[in-house]
Amino acid sequence: MSTKARVFSTIALQSILLTLLSSFVTGENQDFVRTLDRNLHGFKKEKLTHFRVYWHDIYSAPNPTAMPIVRPPSNTSATLFGSISMIDDPLTEKPELSSKLIGRAQGFYGSAGQEETALLMAMNFVFLQGKYNGSTISILGRNHVFSKVREMPVIGGSGLFRFARGYAQASTHSFDLKSGDAVVEYNVYVLHY
Repeated sequence: MSTKARVFSTIALQSILLTLLSSFVTGENQDFVRTLDRNLHGFKKEKLTHFRVYWHDIYSAPNPTAMPIVRPPSNTSATLFGSISMIDDPLTEKPELSSKLIGRAQGFYGSAGQEETALLMAMNFVFLQGKYNGSTISILGRNHVFSKVREMPVIGGSGLFRFARGYAQASTHSFDLKSGDAVVEYNVYVLHY
């Protein structure tokens, strides 16, 4: 093989390798990702839905709906910094626990503020009634519990709330300082399909 033929062959091989490497780096010709037509997947017009529910956080009952799972590492913290509670709280139509059960708030919250009482809330609102039965809304955010109204983001959902986004506003309806039991009104605004 002549020198010119070897140089040409080497340049051609390098060109092919660069093309393959370039398509790998830029994401072309990848079988694991593709753009989809949203109409083929049942997406209808996006709508805004408002829910008002009452969240019952109960520590004092024989069958509590909130359970401490991590105690604060220091009993000198006024904010209980570091404590975590797991919840399976009823969501009702009215502030009374005996009112119609709409769903449950399942997840956990932890004291995330050293200087002020602020919780990190991570919970799913699981709906048990009507057309939303079995669907969920996921809330993840900061809850500055002594503010009159607290706002937390809705970061997703399942069932009828796939691709959901929005926000939840929480306001305390009642709080028992001795037991830790609370009833909180949640107004949730959700954009979904």
